Amino acid sequence: MTTDTPARLLTLLSLLQTPREWPGGELADRLGVSRRTVRRDIDRLRELGYPVQATKGADGGYRLVAGKAMPPLVLDDEEAVAIAVGLRAGAGHAVEGVEEASVRALAKLEQVLPARLRHRVSTLQAATMPLTSGDGASIAPETLTVMASSVAGRERLRFAYRAGDGTESRRSTEPYRLVSTGRRWYLVAYDLDRDDWRTFRVDRVSEPFATGARFAPRELPTGSAAEYLRQSMWRRQETYDFSVTFGAPAEFVAARLPGWLGAPEPIDGGRRCRLRGAAGDSVEWMAVRLAMVDCEFVVESPEELVRCVRELGGRLSRAAG
Repeated sequence: MTTDTPARLLTLLSLLQTPREWPGGELADRLGVSRRTVRRDIDRLRELGYPVQATKGADGGYRLVAGKAMPPLVLDDEEAVAIAVGLRAGAGHAVEGVEEASVRALAKLEQVLPARLRHRVSTLQAATMPLTSGDGASIAPETLTVMASSVAGRERLRFAYRAGDGTESRRSTEPYRLVSTGRRWYLVAYDLDRDDWRTFRVDRVSEPFATGARFAPRELPTGSAAEYLRQSMWRRQETYDFSVTFGAPAEFVAARLPGWLGAPEPIDGGRRCRLRGAAGDSVEWMAVRLAMVDCEFVVESPEELVRCVRELGGRLSRAAG
């Protein structure tokens, strides 16, 4: 019989989080208590915000259902390892849609994982290889979790950094936000040595170290970390203006292209659309990305992109025999 009420509540909660309905008698047997005690424990869980639904009758029982807010979860060892491995795999390649919230979740989970489970997670990741990866460089999940924890805790962060030209330096920063562009992760932070805001490609960061020193967040010039990153990237890169017409509605095209390329404008009564904007990626990458939209399109400018699409089309036609 479980006489420790907190321990019994955790055991009960773990059982209820299995997606099934539990008869009161079976729960009582599992916990080694009376049905009356089970009913009292169910009431305690409800007071804590867990939405436990009860059904009446001889075959009635209890089931944990969806509520207004996400309640705390109780995970067994296998579940915790599976979630950590999945989050690590996604975060390490900056897959589009895996945003900062996912990295924060990974940081929270790894913070409370027992040493034996952290070892299992690392062993599993080292023994597996993804069939495909994103366009961006691979990143050690530990790097992302240290950064995410520093951002959330407003804690100064030190790390080694390798610039695009190969120059290496040590940076002391006040991390503001992690931003994913879909292909890469970036850190927006205040550089204490340079007394100014900077953006850092996370795949060029090594040896991140949270110093433990807290700081009061400064006001970002643009108000948005994503907007600051966009402006920073545009200042550093040579960009080109492009114009492309697609033989499909704007909604169809927008769902198949990264949002940072811009929003397509409907033309011809909505049957077609035109996309105009500025890009800093190579014309080769842009040509392939446009072809992946899966509809007819015509590149109007620039001439370099027109030539690249023409050459790509010829190459693919020859490859098809």
